[in-house]
Amino acid sequence: MKLNIAILPGDGIGPEIVEQAMKSVKAIAQKFNHELEYQYGLTGAAAIDQVGDPYPAETHDLCMKSDAVLFGAIGDPKFDNNPKAPVRPEQGLLAMRKKLGLYANIRPVETFESLLHKSPLRRELVEGADFVCIRELTGGMYFGEKGRKDNGNTAFDTCIYTREEVERILKLGYEFAAKRNKKLTVVDKANVLESSRLWREVAQEMAPNYPDIKTEYMFVDNAAMQIIQWPKNFDVMVTENMFGDILTDEASVITGSLGLLPSASVGIHTSVFEPIHGSYPQAAGKDIANPIATILSAAMMFEYAFDLKEEGKLIRDAVAASMEEGFVTEDIAEGPAYKTSQVGDWIAHWIEKN
Repeated sequence: MKLNIAILPGDGIGPEIVEQAMKSVKAIAQKFNHELEYQYGLTGAAAIDQVGDPYPAETHDLCMKSDAVLFGAIGDPKFDNNPKAPVRPEQGLLAMRKKLGLYANIRPVETFESLLHKSPLRRELVEGADFVCIRELTGGMYFGEKGRKDNGNTAFDTCIYTREEVERILKLGYEFAAKRNKKLTVVDKANVLESSRLWREVAQEMAPNYPDIKTEYMFVDNAAMQIIQWPKNFDVMVTENMFGDILTDEASVITGSLGLLPSASVGIHTSVFEPIHGSYPQAAGKDIANPIATILSAAMMFEYAFDLKEEGKLIRDAVAASMEEGFVTEDIAEGPAYKTSQVGDWIAHWIEKN
C-alpha cells in the first residue's frame, strides 16, 4: 500500500518526538512492504520565524494532497509571554483545523498496567479505565466572534453552534459507542448556556435512532468530578470545543503521564495525528522528552487513515514492551532513564524483530 504522509514537526520538542515516531513508521512500512512517501512542512512558531505565517499556504497544500498528517506540537514562550503579539503559533493550529475541516478530536484514555502507581488516583480507581473523549473541534467559543470594547476594558468571546455541527459530532460519538461498550455520555451546561441547550435538544432527538446505545447527559462540572471519582464508568464522551479541551487534559493526567496519550483529529479532508501534550520548550533539544504519545499517534494513523489495524497493533505492542522492560524516558522511569532517541530506536527495533 502507498502511504503518503505530511510531516509537521512544529515547535519545541516537536521535531525530536516526530523523528522517533517516524522510526516506527519506517519500520512498519518495511516490515509490511508498504511504499512510504513523506514530506515535511512548516507550522507554528517555526513557520512564523521563517515566513511570518503559522500555517502557510504551502503547508496547507501539502496536507491536502497527503493521506495523513503526523504532527508534533505548537507553541513558543516568546509568544506566550506577549499577549499583544499580532501573530501567534496557536493561530496556525486553529487555521489547520478549520481549513482541513477537522471537526472532531478523538482522544483515547487508557491506563497502562506498568504505570498505574504513577497515577495521582488510587490503583483501584484507574485500573482498567478505558474510554474515548470526542471533542468538537471547529465550533464554539474558539471560533466565534471575539473582541474588545470600552477602550479595551471589556472583552467578549462568543460561543456559537449550529444544529448541523452538533449532529455530525454526535453521530460520530454514537458510531464509536456502537463499536465499544454501547454507552455515550453527552457533556454540556444546559442548565445555564443556550448553546448547551441546543446540544442536549439535538442529542435527545437523535438518541431514539440508537436504541442499543445507552445515552446519558451530564453537566460539565459533574463530568469533571466523575472523571476523577469513577473514570471506569465512562465509555465514549462527546462534548463541545472548550469543555472538551479542559476535560481531555484532565482525563489524560489519570494515566500517570501526559507523554503517553495520542489523538486523532478527523473531519472533511486529511486527518491529523498528534500527541496531546504541548511543545515543552524547556526540554527542546535535550533528548529527554517522552516520544511514546507521538509513536502511539502514528499507530492511530495506521488504523484510522489507512485502515491498517495489524500495523497499528504492532506499534502498540512495541510501546507496551518498552514500558514493561523499563526502557523509557525520565518522566516515567523507575530505574535508569533513557534518551528520547534511544526509546525511539528500541521501539523501532522491537517492531523489526517481531
